[in-house]
Amino acid sequence: MSAALAGVSSMATKHVLAELGEVYEEKTGLRVSVESMGGVDAAARVRAGGKYDFVALASDALAKLETEGHVVAGTHRDIARSGIAMAVAAGAHAPDISTEEAVRDAVVNARTIGFSTGPSGKHLEFLFRKWGIADTIGPRLRQAPPGTGVGSLIARGEVALGFQQLSELIHLEGIRIVGPLPPDIQSMTTFSAAVCATSAHRDQARALLQFLSSSVTDDSKRRHGMEPCG
Repeated sequence: MSAALAGVSSMATKHVLAELGEVYEEKTGLRVSVESMGGVDAAARVRAGGKYDFVALASDALAKLETEGHVVAGTHRDIARSGIAMAVAAGAHAPDISTEEAVRDAVVNARTIGFSTGPSGKHLEFLFRKWGIADTIGPRLRQAPPGTGVGSLIARGEVALGFQQLSELIHLEGIRIVGPLPPDIQSMTTFSAAVCATSAHRDQARALLQFLSSSVTDDSKRRHGMEPCG
């Protein structure tokens, strides 16, 4: 059997990559292991020459790694898309988020608001500025450290409501997912993967990425709160 493939990813794709890695091993006999962490930390490891065969990150972050020569040019494959959802503690009242105005009101009225350092957090900061409430709610904002899920802050009672990629909230206990942001303020992030320049198993890694981006993995992606890219 060929050597195992080692990958690194942001937290958004942790669960789907774990499941699909097991499926791929059953299919091919090739073991796949993935370390998942905050996207900034994952990119830093690749830049530092970490011995990984592939990396999965938000598409724009992956493009930067390709420009810098840390991933093999032409191996970039889009894996899945994920939208932003709101969550509160299990058993807590779920505010109305059916419209942009309703989401704004929920944020303004919240005791504390959690958001991430990733793509969803950047979009929320944009919305807070757009709504003209950034200064007002500033003292009540709690940004989860890289690699720490906003949902865990909600479950521990550190924030009253929070926002993050649905794929990062869907498997957590102690929280209630209110729902996705309404379409007019939703932001879909594409998560992609590429072969790392340090890989000693480039052909095997390319084959894995082809599998991860194929339609046979669509059901798994949906189970984990993501959407296929096709």
